Amino acid sequence: MQRQGASLPFSFMRALLALLIAAAPAAAQPLPVVQLSAGMHLIRAEVAADFASRGQGLMYRTAMPSNAGMLFIFDEAARHCMWMRNTLIPLSVAFIDEHGGVINIEDMAPQTEDSHCARRPALYALEMNRGWFAARGIKPGSRIGGIPGAK
Repeated sequence: MQRQGASLPFSFMRALLALLIAAAPAAAQPLPVVQLSAGMHLIRAEVAADFASRGQGLMYRTAMPSNAGMLFIFDEAARHCMWMRNTLIPLSVAFIDEHGGVINIEDMAPQTEDSHCARRPALYALEMNRGWFAARGIKPGSRIGGIPGAK
């Protein structure tokens, strides 16, 4: 006599495997890239504009080119916070308002879960290699150009 519930775990595992296989191509798709400017400095920024890409961020990367970064576009302006779980490289994050103005910049250590937050509502965040902003004189009040949707 067969137990009715015995096949449930196998059915669930098959369904989960099918879902993962179907989602794999989407996960492997590269993020869109935009060119931003900070003064005379050009930035090649990957754009994380949805929940999944913002959640993944720069996790598991072992290096990033010097003028590359990731632009996070949030659904609404708020006091957003970032952390470094599973992020292997040291980063600096600039929180940016709806006009492209830098609100504050925070340095973040790899593989930590410390919260680094915007000091006032931000619509964007730009992560770069740690020290990138300071080395170029970018500070609160500086403007980041080329941000999609910035007013």
